[in-house]
Amino acid sequence: MQTPIPTLFMRGGTSRGPFFKAADLPADEALRNRVLLAVMGSPDRRQIDGMGGANPLTSKVGIVDLGSTPGIDLTFLFAQITPDKDTVDTTPNCGNMLAAVVPFALETGMLQPQGDTSTFRVLTLNTGMACDVTVATPNGQVRYDGDARIDGVPGTAAPITINFLDTAGSVCSGLLPTGKVRDTVNVDGIGDIEVTCIDNGMPLVMLRASDVGRTGYETVAEMNADTELKSKLEALRLQCGQLMGLGDVSKKTYPKMTLIAPPRDAGGSITTRSFIPHVCHDAIGVLAAVTVGTACVLEGAITDGIARIGAGQRKVVSVEHPTGEFSVELETNAANPQNVTRAALLRTARLIMRGEVMVPAAVWDGQR
Repeated sequence: MQTPIPTLFMRGGTSRGPFFKAADLPADEALRNRVLLAVMGSPDRRQIDGMGGANPLTSKVGIVDLGSTPGIDLTFLFAQITPDKDTVDTTPNCGNMLAAVVPFALETGMLQPQGDTSTFRVLTLNTGMACDVTVATPNGQVRYDGDARIDGVPGTAAPITINFLDTAGSVCSGLLPTGKVRDTVNVDGIGDIEVTCIDNGMPLVMLRASDVGRTGYETVAEMNADTELKSKLEALRLQCGQLMGLGDVSKKTYPKMTLIAPPRDAGGSITTRSFIPHVCHDAIGVLAAVTVGTACVLEGAITDGIARIGAGQRKVVSVEHPTGEFSVELETNAANPQNVTRAALLRTARLIMRGEVMVPAAVWDGQR
């Protein structure tokens, strides 16, 4: 016997996975997590018995509910499933999956379109961060086709604008959790490494690729095959996790490790190789890009002398990654340029499939 659960399978940005109404999943967190593991087919590297795509980017789940506080239209709980582990991490956000939240709510009748475009406020339960998400809804229907292009996704689609309202210190105690814009960390077998520990939506440890003997332009395959580098990064990550007030991060998916180098292309601001945290990202996460962009506009950060940034309060930072670039629009306080007051970006999403996903009744019999 199996238990059917209504779901929409959606792409959000450069990620994808099943989306559920919160009411369609068990209320008990431990049982819910067992259900999600069964849905995705974890723990198994190939996730052969579930909907997971055998990659962290395609092993994600969205859980959506109506807002219960004034001014909040929807709540979103993101769950990161590690393909070969039995862990469900709901601590960090995912800005890519966030792009599919409002389309999901409109497709399932949780919300009604407002006109040619519809803007709703979404509260991410993972970190308590709110954002305004705008989608195209001509003729009362979610529009998926359009001219917007994001690197990491083939073709074009309708734009989805995400305006983050308060991202600083999403998981950590603040934007700069160590209290410094730059730290020097001594790691056995590596020596002194300069880093910027920062959290403007995603906790990151940023370091110069050259400081670990790499160019920063290596391919994803080269990075993933580089066991020496990954060992060094993990040792650094564990130490920085303590400095950032995150405790023992050995079993956590954050902080992410981000290697930086000068931009390669005209118009680029900085080159990145992002680890999530042990696999090199084919692109870069939405909130990781926001956090990298933020470091680029902070005086004294590890990006100083590397990033190419224009003048003015409003800056567009082009974050290069292995499959293209990700532009983030940032606005700083005129009186205090070290204070980032706004972060906005463009994503796309698509409904891929609707129906029911089946989980063994031995995992959940459907009773709450």
